[in-house]
Amino acid sequence: MGEVVNVLVAVAVIVLVVRWASSGSKESGGTASPSAVLGFRPKNVTPEMVETVHSMFPDIPSDNIRYDLLRTGNVQQTSNKILERGFLPAPPPAYYTVYPRTAEPAAPAQPPAAGAANANSSKAKKTDNLISRYHLEGKTSITSVSTTPEEVGGKAVWEDTAEKREASLRERKARMVLAARERLLAQQAKEAGSSSS
Repeated sequence: MGEVVNVLVAVAVIVLVVRWASSGSKESGGTASPSAVLGFRPKNVTPEMVETVHSMFPDIPSDNIRYDLLRTGNVQQTSNKILERGFLPAPPPAYYTVYPRTAEPAAPAQPPAAGAANANSSKAKKTDNLISRYHLEGKTSITSVSTTPEEVGGKAVWEDTAEKREASLRERKARMVLAARERLLAQQAKEAGSSSS
């Protein structure tokens, strides 16, 4: 009977100590600790670590990078995650209570300019086609459909100079673009013929 009383007293003392220790940390700071809010013990992350990853992957938001670095503590692991997945998950809302968003002076100015540049380049890409990009407008009337891809691209011959190699590559690209255009026009004509009958 005496052992049971000792065990109960020991459990009660442990519970009181744990409650006192956890309430003391909340009262001293006024807020919960980052590990309690985030659900894991955050690693030490420097702004240089975030900037390193952000410079490699500028399309990933800094908060997503910082949150993953808080979990891993390793730039290489975070970079590998981005390479494997193509993205980093957004931090939970609790993250912003511990690490509030900070307005970066250079970052807000860059995305709109980059967005405008992307919009302009996407418009240019939509209006620009391969025929005009490779200046093949005069060659579109020439029809010489080859049957195999090897015949279309031609056999690559190693030229003596870099200029000759570049000209050979340009000519092979032009032949492949024209052959692809001819195949597309033939396919469209076939589809138009089958839909009209």
